[in-house]
Amino acid sequence: MMTKTEKIKVLIVDDHDMVRMGLISLLENFDDFEIIGDVSNGLMAIELCSQHHPHVVLMDILMPGMDGITTTRLIREKFPDIQVIALTSYSDEETIQKVLKAGALSYLLKNVSVDELAEAVRKAYHGQSTLAPEATRVLINATIRPPSLGHDLTDREREILTVMVEGLNNPQIGERLFISTSTVKNHVSNILSKLGTVSRTQAVALAVEYKIVAGENFNARE
Repeated sequence: MMTKTEKIKVLIVDDHDMVRMGLISLLENFDDFEIIGDVSNGLMAIELCSQHHPHVVLMDILMPGMDGITTTRLIREKFPDIQVIALTSYSDEETIQKVLKAGALSYLLKNVSVDELAEAVRKAYHGQSTLAPEATRVLINATIRPPSLGHDLTDREREILTVMVEGLNNPQIGERLFISTSTVKNHVSNILSKLGTVSRTQAVALAVEYKIVAGENFNARE
């Protein structure tokens, strides 16, 4: 818990100079905040997190080089006690899902009021989330929407399914991935079961149709 003398250390990450300057000007009016830095890209954000260890990072999403989603994920992996607030102009479902999955605690749009932003920073310091209405709707929709086809495939199963789309048979897949044919066979069986199919051809067709893996043409071989 923050002591009477401790301030919430905030790092601002945005590739627009005017946005950073505006946020600094607004947040410096609050006595409980200390702006420890402002940077224009993800690599610099990670470096400052390592050097100064802010409590809260205000993170833009679309930036040149390393975007805010990737930067958020790396910060949360390297510094799990640093909280990230996504502060962006984007309210589309895909962006919201990706940045929250990357580890952002809160999601706010840039039209948020200064008092709302300040309160979100304070809440983030205490591990509490603040979501824009658009982000709340995305989370609600995700809970009532049935899971997408192939959501339960493991990384290895997705890898094998990708090679199946290329038309390789079990021995060829094993040679490509340096695993035994029997191991490939077991994975293929699991893939068919999870996709609810009875043949490789059906599994590959579903994989392409529902974009479970990339691929346009296929020639599945038994």
